[in-house]
Amino acid sequence: MPHPLLASRSAGVLLHVTSLAHGVLDDEAERFIDWLAEAGQRWWQILPLAPPDHYGSPYAGLSAFAACEGLVPPTAADSATDDDVAAFRAEHHIWADGWETFAGPGSLVGQVRFKRRWDQIRRYAADRDIHIMGDLPLYVAQNGADRRAAPEFFRNDGVAGCPPDYFAEDGQLWGNPLYDWERMHADGFTWWVDRVRRAFELFDAVRIDHFRGLAACWDIPIGAQTAREGSWQPAPGHELLSTINAQLGTPALIAEDLGVITPDVDELRLAFDLPGMAVLQFEVEHHPAQEGRLWHEPVRIVYPGTHDNATAAQWLALASDHQRWCVDESVRLAGADPVGGAWSFVQLAHAAPATTAIVAAQDLLGLGDEARMNTPGTTTGNWSWRLRPGELTRDLAHRLRDLTEATGRI
Repeated sequence: MPHPLLASRSAGVLLHVTSLAHGVLDDEAERFIDWLAEAGQRWWQILPLAPPDHYGSPYAGLSAFAACEGLVPPTAADSATDDDVAAFRAEHHIWADGWETFAGPGSLVGQVRFKRRWDQIRRYAADRDIHIMGDLPLYVAQNGADRRAAPEFFRNDGVAGCPPDYFAEDGQLWGNPLYDWERMHADGFTWWVDRVRRAFELFDAVRIDHFRGLAACWDIPIGAQTAREGSWQPAPGHELLSTINAQLGTPALIAEDLGVITPDVDELRLAFDLPGMAVLQFEVEHHPAQEGRLWHEPVRIVYPGTHDNATAAQWLALASDHQRWCVDESVRLAGADPVGGAWSFVQLAHAAPATTAIVAAQDLLGLGDEARMNTPGTTTGNWSWRLRPGELTRDLAHRLRDLTEATGRI
């Protein structure tokens, strides 16, 4: 069985912190939590909180441990004292000095301020029975703090990426450094255990992005022009996850198992009872969703689309007649009223057998391509969408609550 937090039917909303109305953790965060509670939701899913790269991507964060201090508005917390910084450094001694060396003098003040504000939000959410689902990128940045602080755990002869797939015909050449798994194994995976421990200081559940990289990684030689030149190389996922469970008490992990999934990836996920993911845009591409894996593997997190997908409205605008029929037929087979449009995906996600249904705020609002969060393989025009103040209305909360209740997710 999966972790108890992920074992019963529930629902939530995907909205990154930068997509709040002002792009920071001001009082809009509490307003959003109140809205989730009114809508009968249990989860707030966000993207990584790391300091992003210069393109704004939180998946190319400059640290696997530090949070982005820019998410805290200047008025949200007083400046930290020397005693505050000393206490933080002692509590986070494993990574704090390395981050300060990388980011410069005074950088721990920002971490103290972030912790103070984030702890407030965590308590506010918990008081309203809202859990926060975080995101753990598998890899770290090429020129980030982690490699500089512990270069012995990273290789120099290859970089990470993924093979040709749905998103990119040449694959994706991410350029992240690959782990020296042999060295990490010999060290007892301490770096990874510390990283996951840090994640659960911040979140109630954690999605491991690109989970398949723990079974085998796409290893691209240095100097390759495209990801097509890569090859699969094994990774010690069983040993790593066993160590994490032994030291951290089986935390609530989720496996992002989208893309090229081979039997060894399924075996690894199932061996540790981790919920996988299903994206409805993929499930209804060729046939009704009831004919695919989603209706036969209930221990999953289902999404109309993730941050990497088109919005539901955008997908429908580009879909073929057959694909739109697949959506309508899926809704009919699920026993829902066929209201059409992006809400069909919301209905279908909630009706699915999956234990948890997560819907992006953009799809609740029926927004189009102007609201897409990220287009994989591109570096511009991403990560910038924000809610307008008051855009999530009480009427929408009640509509979502009615659906959530009708599908047994409250």
